[in-house]
Amino acid sequence: MSAELTRARQQLSQIRGYLRQGKVMPAAQAFQSALVIVLKSPLMRAEREEFERMFADAAHHLNNDAGLRALFPLKIEYLPGSEKELLDIIRELVTAVNNAAVTEAQEQLAALDARKAAGLEQGQAHLDAQEFDAAAAVFRQLSHEFKDDPQLRGEIGERFLKAGRYEEAFDYLAQALDLSPESIHLYNRIGIALRRLGRFETGEKYYLRALQYAGHDPNLLFNLGRLYVDWQRWDKVAKAAAAALRVNPAFDEARKMLEFAERKLQR
Repeated sequence: MSAELTRARQQLSQIRGYLRQGKVMPAAQAFQSALVIVLKSPLMRAEREEFERMFADAAHHLNNDAGLRALFPLKIEYLPGSEKELLDIIRELVTAVNNAAVTEAQEQLAALDARKAAGLEQGQAHLDAQEFDAAAAVFRQLSHEFKDDPQLRGEIGERFLKAGRYEEAFDYLAQALDLSPESIHLYNRIGIALRRLGRFETGEKYYLRALQYAGHDPNLLFNLGRLYVDWQRWDKVAKAAAAALRVNPAFDEARKMLEFAERKLQR
């Protein structure tokens, strides 16, 4: 049990340092853990007196911390023999600090989401006005702010794709895919951008990679067929359309594509 008491001493001695660093939660948790250890440990008289002094000091530091007082206005009092009552108060403190941390995190996330939404709206306004350089500048700054956000890059790529800016669309969609390789829909969108750019071989590679993960997606197979149509690879058009129909026999567009490819092959 002496090792546990040593740990309790260390935790109590760290509280003042935590508070100086603004780390309210570790301070409260250290106090709680030390109280639990002492309450379940048989103590010699000298040990009890030592911990009584340490508890009093820790309570004093907590009470005089302005950041903690803002979160938890209830006074933290300690008298020898009141360890159980103090533990209840410290548990309330830990809960209050945790709730405050959750609220702060939610507010920070909301602020970040609002910043992204505002940036996307601003960039879209430039796209709508065909101010493509200005749109590119806004989206470049936004993606720099949120370097590890594949969803944001995918959204920017989608907006460029809809605006007919296929080179920029491919760039952002490829970045998103690098950050999130499991996002199957990105392969499809990249394939569309590359088809519009006439980069058929590269587009085919992306589609074939996507089919390794989602080989039973008829829309993916159909879009691969569309790439082959533009590439005029009629045998491959027929294979892609037939594969889409095997998955979804009611896929009328795929049936028309297959019939079109077969007529081309008969010439």
